[in-house]
Amino acid sequence: MEYRNLGRSGLKVSALSYGAWVTFDTQLQVEAAKDCMVAAYDAGVNFFDNAEVYAAGKAEIIMGEVLKQNGWRRDSYIVSSKVMFGCGQKGPTQKGLSRKHVVEACEQAMQRLQVDYLDLYFCHRPDPETPIEETVWTMHSLIMQGKILYWGTSEWSAEEITQAHQVARQYNLIPPLMEQPHYNLFHRKRFEKEYARLYREYGLGTTIWSPLASGFLTGKYLDGVPEDSRLALSGYEWLREALLGKGREARIAAVKALAKVADGLGLSLAELSLGWCLKNPNVSTVIMGATKVSQIQQNLKALDAVEKLDDTVMGQIAEIVKDIEV
Repeated sequence: MEYRNLGRSGLKVSALSYGAWVTFDTQLQVEAAKDCMVAAYDAGVNFFDNAEVYAAGKAEIIMGEVLKQNGWRRDSYIVSSKVMFGCGQKGPTQKGLSRKHVVEACEQAMQRLQVDYLDLYFCHRPDPETPIEETVWTMHSLIMQGKILYWGTSEWSAEEITQAHQVARQYNLIPPLMEQPHYNLFHRKRFEKEYARLYREYGLGTTIWSPLASGFLTGKYLDGVPEDSRLALSGYEWLREALLGKGREARIAAVKALAKVADGLGLSLAELSLGWCLKNPNVSTVIMGATKVSQIQQNLKALDAVEKLDDTVMGQIAEIVKDIEV
């Protein structure tokens, strides 16, 4: 396993990590989740990603039970949660980035995950109804209390992240360290262009999600939607529409062309797609969302694929996806 610094911090995070979005509770219960987490951990994965909103808290409960059963040393892994959308309740104080919800959601996440602190705590989306000063102060306070070690954002604009840093600088507070953005061969613009100056100016770390475009970049959707795939799940119609709606034919053509490149290198399409993400020096870790141990084992091979992606191959890939942005 390769380990990278999370942004400008000294925290070493595995280049490939494992996340609970969509899979935990919706597709995996405790035993199957345990199999996947153990396979990842045994291969050197040290970061496990979660959020309050995933399966309305059940994803964190499942992960917490696995962590308890495995009895891993707490100093050997990194666990995260995210705050913004709430945990299924609909009250006005049960969501958002107010001090009240951020603090209470942190406590609740620790209880579900059965840990004494969160390594990483993300603001899952920006909250236009809460002053950014309030959120930055709250995150700083949680770090000072030892309840979280690092805080960051997810799907914030470069301008919003910059504002958070400016507030932190003004009041001598701890700024956000990392962002969890959507990044893959079909979704590149924000990560590569909008955030470019943030890597230089703030040493922004990144924990990227959906590196395989929810499986589209494995080729599994070329002939329809398999019944056991995440695009077939109820509640994820928006995701299915994004990938299988307008522009679908162009994406399918791109996947077929990418598959030929992968074949020429002796790689699977998944290895090529993950390796392409890992090739970017601004990627701290790539979050896998596998539902089977065999998928995790396959994805881990992407670490060896990176060296095959030389300038010529990267140029071929860039030409194939240049007009695609989901």
